[in-house]
Amino acid sequence: MKSPIKQLAGQTAIYGLSSILGRFLNYLLVPLYTSSLVFKNPSDYGVVAELYAWVAFVMVLLTFGMETAYFKFASDKDSKLNKVFSNATLLVLGINVLFLFVVVLMHQNIADALLYPNNPEYILLMAAILFVDATAAVPLAELRSQQRAKRFAIIQLSAIAINIGLNLLLLLVFFDNSIPEQGVRFILIANLIASLVKPIWLCSSFKKLTWQIDWQLAKNMLKYSFPLALAGLAYVINITIDRILLKHLTYRSLLETTDMEQALWMAEKQVGIYSASYKLALLITIFLQAYRFAAEPFFFAQSKHPDRNKVYVKVMNYFIGVVLFFFLIVALNIDIFKYFIPNEEYWEGLKVVPVLLIANVFQGIYINQSIWYKLSGQTKFGAYIAIGGAIITLSINFALIPIYGYMACAWATLIVYALQMIASYLLGNVHYPIPYNIRKFFLYFLVAISFFWIAKLLDLSFGWQQFITHNLLLLCFVGMVFWLENGRRKLT
Repeated sequence: MKSPIKQLAGQTAIYGLSSILGRFLNYLLVPLYTSSLVFKNPSDYGVVAELYAWVAFVMVLLTFGMETAYFKFASDKDSKLNKVFSNATLLVLGINVLFLFVVVLMHQNIADALLYPNNPEYILLMAAILFVDATAAVPLAELRSQQRAKRFAIIQLSAIAINIGLNLLLLLVFFDNSIPEQGVRFILIANLIASLVKPIWLCSSFKKLTWQIDWQLAKNMLKYSFPLALAGLAYVINITIDRILLKHLTYRSLLETTDMEQALWMAEKQVGIYSASYKLALLITIFLQAYRFAAEPFFFAQSKHPDRNKVYVKVMNYFIGVVLFFFLIVALNIDIFKYFIPNEEYWEGLKVVPVLLIANVFQGIYINQSIWYKLSGQTKFGAYIAIGGAIITLSINFALIPIYGYMACAWATLIVYALQMIASYLLGNVHYPIPYNIRKFFLYFLVAISFFWIAKLLDLSFGWQQFITHNLLLLCFVGMVFWLENGRRKLT
């Protein structure tokens, strides 16, 4: 029988093909966006970054936790899978039709509120992207539930390839960089066309819809997903609201000393610098995305096995070692990674990268822990944790952005993820105990942080000497993790 750890690793690798490769290809667009060919001013890139922060924010509301609700109800032996699928899809579709109607009706008002009064087309394009992506969410979740990872990867990669190709075509051939608004429109249009690939691939899934809602089942699914939707909304506040608040709070504070046009330009510049540096911390989040696609259905499947806790603990051990490995790759080689942002005007934001990397480590551990409230059906605790984090995120950002700018955003992210990780662990110990190896976590974390500070204290000038020294530290960390996890040495 295949090891469940190997099964999870294999599924993560396949999902990672679409997620990691896709994110990496999108990541390669950053040098294009931040070059003199496209957005030579960070303020112009800041517009794109803020718009996509809104996309991530609204997307959670439009899917309403139905992906996880589908996993939960589809895993019930007494459930009829097609009825569960149809209910979940129709609920999401209904929410999205209403959303699209409201946006079309009020797009100019929304554009005015978001400080894009001259570009209401941004709002319409964003709404169309959200509608297409959200309605494809449940059919894609069905593929994950059926462990059809290869088909899932093909669909995602097809959309990504079209998006990348259209970006290159539109921005390198047709774009006039003296009109940055045109570049923003091209990016959104490319995304919309690429998103349409998903429902085309998934047409067979849509064809089997019964178009009749089981209202009792719908009520149960909404009851289960509502706390998840709240948790998802709070979660996305933690990961995206900083760019939105950075723009609007900086704009308001600058209005005291400068005119509206200059204040808006400077605020969007801060968002552009912060967002470009944020991309350098994405190596961990790329892994997390691939991992989450595989881990959620995997953990639900393992929940029926008597040795499930041993599996969960072993997975967590490996997981912590991997995310800290990614932290060290970027943090110890920042002088190499920074060249993905070719314009030196953006480099002042590099100081946020180590802070965001550690924040993403804490986020990953929290995500891995959060399975306890999903398995136990106590999703309200996920909502409590996420809402508490959102309140802290908003409080820190509102208080400190006018003083410290984007550094406040980075530290708020780290503090919130650390507190959420701790809260989830303590609550999980009470309601769904999993005996995680805390000593191992502290050992791995302290060694990784120590290696980072050793590299900083050595203060070697960039060159082969620095590269070899820093990556020897990285190899030492890998060797330690491998020895403790696979060797005879046990740390209990």
